[in-house]
Amino acid sequence: MKHLLLSAAALFAVACTAPAEAPVDAPAEETADAPEKLHNNITEAEIIDGWELLFDGQCTGNFRKYGDTVIGKAWVIEDEALHLDASNKEDWQVNGGGDIVYQDIDGSIREFENFHFKGEWKIGERGNSGIIYLINEDTEQYPYCWMTGLEMQVLDNGTDSTEGHPDAAIHKHRAGDLYDINAAPEGAAKLAGEWNQFEIIVQNGHLTQKLNGVVIVDRDLFDDAWRADVAASKFHEFPGYGTYRKGGIALQDHGDNVWYRNLKIKSLASAEAEAIEE
Repeated sequence: MKHLLLSAAALFAVACTAPAEAPVDAPAEETADAPEKLHNNITEAEIIDGWELLFDGQCTGNFRKYGDTVIGKAWVIEDEALHLDASNKEDWQVNGGGDIVYQDIDGSIREFENFHFKGEWKIGERGNSGIIYLINEDTEQYPYCWMTGLEMQVLDNGTDSTEGHPDAAIHKHRAGDLYDINAAPEGAAKLAGEWNQFEIIVQNGHLTQKLNGVVIVDRDLFDDAWRADVAASKFHEFPGYGTYRKGGIALQDHGDNVWYRNLKIKSLASAEAEAIEE
């Protein structure tokens, strides 16, 4: 059973295909074993525990553009990271970019209800992006994934001597915030160009967001307090926002350079399932 689990996880995590055969006259150094990866690895123990590797550092096949079947050419691989190259910005997004979603083997958006999602992000100077989750991909009703999904803000907050993104001056729009809903404590985020470790945990209608080991959001979802907070936010004009208990995950294109790596997710048991097991 263990080997079957490992095989299935490997097939799911790596959606790229290698060439059918190497050139006959390939130099010896090109056929040598590749150097050990520093990032985007998953252990046998993690796979057995239920973790999935979203990105292996070598291909982008597990992602596609929201509402599309392929990923934009501006999403590239750089130094074992999934990088949005913002050198060709068009309006508030990147030409050839777009928000990208984690997809299932059949190309549908991969949905989670109770989950633990973790990884690392790095933002460029004065940059803006986001990690969006619990998305409903109904593009006729919701042209953008942030119309339904909750967002951990990814941002350059700046410093006393450096200018960050303009959103850094807005309450509940800073790095680590549950965007426009809950503010994160000061000092949790690192500087632009530095890697931040994040965790997003949703279980039985409760949300925990962590940044660099600090709990930055800890609250219930879908209750009266949640609905009141949404009504007081900019999302009050989108009836589907924050209403879906199960949904997909996206990485946002907000027109700026951003990098992601070591992305892993694990489905968690619901309270009902735990009660049955007991």
